[in-house]
Amino acid sequence: MNRLLFLLTFGAIGAAILVALGVWQVKRLDWKQSLLAEIEARIDDAPVALPARPDPETDKYLAVDLTGTILPGELQVLTSRKQQGPGFRIIAPFRTEDGRRILLDRGFVVEEDRASVREIGAATLTGNLVWPNETDSFTPPPDAATHTWFARDVAAMAQALETEPVMVVASSETDPGIEPWPVGTEGIPNDHLQYAITWFSLALVWVAMTLYFLWRPRARNTG
Repeated sequence: MNRLLFLLTFGAIGAAILVALGVWQVKRLDWKQSLLAEIEARIDDAPVALPARPDPETDKYLAVDLTGTILPGELQVLTSRKQQGPGFRIIAPFRTEDGRRILLDRGFVVEEDRASVREIGAATLTGNLVWPNETDSFTPPPDAATHTWFARDVAAMAQALETEPVMVVASSETDPGIEPWPVGTEGIPNDHLQYAITWFSLALVWVAMTLYFLWRPRARNTG
């Protein structure tokens, strides 16, 4: 009797925990889908003028119009794209019509075109404000000799190029050798459905194993 009670209690508690984790992931899925929808709507909004003091929280993904000058002195961020292989994001200083200097993520070039001369000068572009969070304790420091960076770091890049800590990712480009890499939600992970299925599946397995251990002694006795 004590063994039966123990198995029932242990099985019920374990199943309840696993089901609760599955329900939590379903709620997280709903939250993530709402967040992605909000981000996509913000990205696709009609562009506005660059705010005087962009805020990383309230202005993230804001669509903006830029008119000014692409300046020399680009930084190159090592990266890769599916079906294209390794290459570089081109980060250039951009001077607006009113004299502000900001960071412009112009887009992607394949590794073979790294040394190509890119068009600079007057430009009118559209894009989105971003503050990428791509660095961690394992990110190598930039290679100053080759201007190679291994992640986008707005604060550090702004210091290197003497700009405001503001980055606009271009959705259009004046140089045909640069492929724009507009802001999108593709890189934001949304694995909550898979996690929910996993937790619910484990709950079913847990219940099945509990029932098996409850049934096995009786099967032996009747045998």
